[in-house]
Amino acid sequence: MQTLISIIIALIIFSVLVVFHEFGHFIVARLNGVVVEEFSVGMGPRLLKHKSKKSGTVYSLKAFPIGGSCAMLGEDEDNEEEGSFNSKSVWRRLSIVFAGPFFNFVLAFFLALIVIASVGSDPSTVVSVDQSSNAYKAGLRKGDYITNYDGTHVSIGREMYLEDFVAPIDGSMMKLSFKRDGKSYTIHYKPDAVKKYILGMSYTSGSNAPTISQVTKDSAFEKAGVKRGDIVMKIDGVAVKTGEAVAKYLVAHPLDGKVVNVLLKRNNKTYSVKVKPIEQNVYSPGFIYNMARVRQDFFGTIRYSFVEMRYQVMAVLKSLKMLVTGKVAAEEVSGPVGIVKVIGDTYKETRTQGFGITLLSLVSLAILLSANLGVMNLLPIPALDGGRILLYIVEIVTRKKIPRDKEGAIHFVGFIILMALMVLLVFNDVRKIFF
Repeated sequence: MQTLISIIIALIIFSVLVVFHEFGHFIVARLNGVVVEEFSVGMGPRLLKHKSKKSGTVYSLKAFPIGGSCAMLGEDEDNEEEGSFNSKSVWRRLSIVFAGPFFNFVLAFFLALIVIASVGSDPSTVVSVDQSSNAYKAGLRKGDYITNYDGTHVSIGREMYLEDFVAPIDGSMMKLSFKRDGKSYTIHYKPDAVKKYILGMSYTSGSNAPTISQVTKDSAFEKAGVKRGDIVMKIDGVAVKTGEAVAKYLVAHPLDGKVVNVLLKRNNKTYSVKVKPIEQNVYSPGFIYNMARVRQDFFGTIRYSFVEMRYQVMAVLKSLKMLVTGKVAAEEVSGPVGIVKVIGDTYKETRTQGFGITLLSLVSLAILLSANLGVMNLLPIPALDGGRILLYIVEIVTRKKIPRDKEGAIHFVGFIILMALMVLLVFNDVRKIFF
């Protein structure tokens, strides 16, 4: 029953994201005088339809709730009659195609408004500063609001956490910009090097279940066979139900080189490992930044909703960069099946905490997925919106319209590649779940 509910929730989220994407194409096409022959919610056989007497557009509800479509006159044909997609200037065609991904960013913003208005955001303030650290000596103090973290503009704590994940601090000079009492400051200092025993993993923080989000290469956890997505259940016999509980346990029981017994869960099956922490040099910025949510006023809610959208977009871009550069293994990438599993896991982990928490958790996940859909569709890959935009840019530069047969052939090849990639992603998802 829980699996069925998870699938239904996933289909609803997918459908909302795709329909809103197609609505972007629809509304800008209409504004540019393009005839929209059909706008549909769902795919497959048509269940209901209504034809507008004014515009002639057929609005359809179809059998399978897996997205939607916006069919424009002459979009994929060599048709330049009045009102057709290809009769419009290149700038108008580009704006229509760009509108789909752009509306995904708009949706991410409005969903962020719901979350930020309900639980607030995590302003990038300094929670504490080690008085023996180089950061303290350079002038950083508790309560300072970080605006630039080693070259990256930040407004929330998670942006700094993302930077630490993507580019861990090494021994090179750090640059911090911050505000205090309305004045701006910039400091440069070397991070502090300390010898520390580590397990070599990152996990979800706060009240969420302590799910492993990263396993460091050649770390104690990797050698023990722990994988990304595993959930920590117990440490040395002590139950830890949240990321906060794990953090508190590790503070109360610092790692000292002794073997640690960890009970984990993978695919609803528990297993235990004995892990011997590895001692190594760890570089610290010398301060702890805020990761706790703080309620905002009206203007703060608007501002941090934009910040939330920016953060999710940057998270997708930085993840793609890590994939291309080999910092993230290809098998860690999830496809449709993996995303359904994540949605299902989110529902299962939060449903006991009440409807409100479950809803906000799913909305937060939808923000990430909407931003992801927007970014991925802008990639310059044939058959995607980004591939079409790239061809329109070529047309703008050369001032020559690309022949429809050649454009169609390019998109067909891209479609075949995307379908092959989709099959690989589904296979990878199934393998991770069952093997």
